[in-house]
Amino acid sequence: MAGTVGTPGTPSVLRAMNDRAALDLLLEHGPLSRTRIGKLTGLSKPTASQLLARLEAAGLVLAGGTTEGRPGPGAQLYEVDPAAAYAAGIDVTPGRVLAAVADVTGRTVGRHELPTPGRRAAVPVVQQVTDALDGAAKAAGLARGDVHRVVIGTPGAFDPGTGRLRYASHLPGWHSPTLLDELAAALPMPVEYENDVNLAAVAEQRLGAARGHEDFVLLWNQEGLGAALVLGGRLHRGWTGGAGEVGFLPVPGAPLVRKVSRTGSGGFQELAGSQALPGLARELGVDSVPCGSYVEVAAALVARGARADEDNDPHRRLLRTYATRLATGLASLVSVLDPELVVLSGTSLTTGGEALRALVQDELEELAASRPRLAVGDVTEHPVLRGALESALATTRDEVFDTSR
Repeated sequence: MAGTVGTPGTPSVLRAMNDRAALDLLLEHGPLSRTRIGKLTGLSKPTASQLLARLEAAGLVLAGGTTEGRPGPGAQLYEVDPAAAYAAGIDVTPGRVLAAVADVTGRTVGRHELPTPGRRAAVPVVQQVTDALDGAAKAAGLARGDVHRVVIGTPGAFDPGTGRLRYASHLPGWHSPTLLDELAAALPMPVEYENDVNLAAVAEQRLGAARGHEDFVLLWNQEGLGAALVLGGRLHRGWTGGAGEVGFLPVPGAPLVRKVSRTGSGGFQELAGSQALPGLARELGVDSVPCGSYVEVAAALVARGARADEDNDPHRRLLRTYATRLATGLASLVSVLDPELVVLSGTSLTTGGEALRALVQDELEELAASRPRLAVGDVTEHPVLRGALESALATTRDEVFDTSR
């Protein structure tokens, strides 16, 4: 019926569009005056005043301080009310569950980490998730029910056809066919699930090296080696959610692994994964291989190679060999996808900085006809968690900032 709420072009829809534009400007620029909002949106002063009054009444904006440094009384400043909504992200690895809560402006207000109790522990996955979320909410002075939405990032991917986690045999307790239903029953808010590397790509697209890019690949190397594919501005997940599981990719220089779903690994993972670097270092004559987890050792070795000046330094030889191995797998990816950009992420890549990036770029140009630009990821502090928060916040804002309803 003509004239109903939600019909394109009606006053209610136009008001909602102006409201959202103003809220996005406040998120981007911080506190703004009525006059500044009017100029940025093209609205008249009376219309901007009505808009702000409407958003303030809806609990979406706050009147804060006033402008300073100009003659006469300062103009009232407005900002998005941080308490208008809260969203949460959870980053799951074989060793821990890390949860964080952010207010609607994107500021992290609470964080909590729990160690994963191991394969034989009696703590169910649902309890691990709820305990981590409750801890992050408590740190923010909130209750579980105050959180509007949660995004959970894990290795592998939940198959949309079966609901079961695939490509992550190393994640204990997460493979029950009823797990998603159990989590939905335990949590009072909508819950989404995403591959961890995909979430790192979300973080780089929103906050880091991939801002403004519609087609890019993110290569991740930390506990595992994987990739995220962003095509036309959207994540490409594949039919079973397994797009980007390049650790299984057969590559020259590594044994051909059959039945990779059972072995949990493949050629590219064996060739260039973090766990390969300590042994490679010994083969190349690095006589001071540090101790620690293979991820820590790999990051330390890569960092040493990035600092080495002489090509005959064993650490520099290690970095060159590592770059060649990385480029070997990347060549297959870029030959098929022809992306504009490749972002290197995960500690075993970002610790190499510009030195590793340049070596991989040079090698890739020798191995592939497609020559995308390579960049080191900017989001280095908990990129998976940051991507989960950004994903949860995007949907939360779409829902909470919609004033047409």
